[in-house]
Amino acid sequence: MDRNEELKQWFSHANNDLRLAEHGLALHPAPTEPICCLSQQSAEKFLKGFLFLKGIEPPRIHDLPPILELCEKIEPKFCELSKKCFFLTKFAVAPRYPNELQITDDDAKIAIKFAKEVKVFVEDICHIQN
Repeated sequence: MDRNEELKQWFSHANNDLRLAEHGLALHPAPTEPICCLSQQSAEKFLKGFLFLKGIEPPRIHDLPPILELCEKIEPKFCELSKKCFFLTKFAVAPRYPNELQITDDDAKIAIKFAKEVKVFVEDICHIQN
């Protein structure tokens, strides 16, 4: 696979995760754990896609702050995402296991909102048009 195709894959996977998270909100009761996990995964893939675009091999970690730090070294404006990434990172692993986090509907809505904001930010920085 060439680099352009691989970059498209990063953003396609990120968008798919976000779309699934959004669809989860329509269910009653909403599956808050998967919604938050998918939102975190979407943000992670957008950030890693940016790193890939800039020729940096994305680290194989799920903790968003260190990934964000790498992005900030390239583009300092990424610091604007720090609070969002800090909020989302707790949903990387814990929601996959019972009783790790008590996640509310509000958490799920905020997670989706923040993932969307990461998406818009990265697409703007990368000059990607939808």
